[in-house]
Formats: sequence, C-alpha cells, structure tokens
Amino acid sequence: MDSPLLIKSKQFALKIIKVCNHIKSEKRESVLTNQLIRSGTSIGANIREAFYGHGKADFIAKLQIALKECSESEYWIELLIESGYYEDTSILEKCIELKKILISSINTAKNNKDK
Repeated sequence: MDSPLLIKSKQFALKIIKVCNHIKSEKRESVLTNQLIRSGTSIGANIREAFYGHGKADFIAKLQIALKECSESEYWIELLIESGYYEDTSILEKCIELKKILISSINTAKNNKDK
C-alpha cells in the first residue's frame, strides 16, 4: 500500500526515532523523548490499522486516534525545542504537516461516509 499518509507517517516515525536517540545520547534526556517516541511512532501504527479497519466508522476512528497521537507528539516536540534540548524545528513542521493531512483525511472520510 502506497498511501501518502502511510508513507509520511512512517517517515515521521523514523525521524522521531533518530531525533530522540540523538537527544538521549547528546543531552541525556529521556523523559520527554520516551513520551515522544511512543506518541510519534503510534501515529503510523494507527494509520496502518485504519486501512485494515472494519468499515468506514472504524477507519475514521483509527485516524482520529492517530490525530490525537500527532497532537501529543507536537506538544512533546514543542517542549524539547522550547526547553533547549533540540534546535531543529523541521521536525515540528513535519508533525504539523502530518496533522493537517490527518485532519483533511478524516474530513474527507466523514463526507464520503454520509454519501
């Protein structure tokens, strides 16, 4: 399956893993990074699960869970950046981009469900 949402969420998860491993080794911070690894990798897992859901309602529900995880990831990234543990804001931009795609996908799925 080559959905842009699946591809982008997996790329994001891989980037999160690299960023968190870098912060852990360089800054010796693990509380925030452990939270971010959990939420950041969960996005793609929930999206993948959505594609194999039981009908449209299950698909939408899984995407909404992915959106919650994405929003949580955005929070942890903001904390890492604003606390000085990480400087590169491109990961935050990727998170926001993924969030926008998820919102759009959920809205499209909801509109198609009603038809």
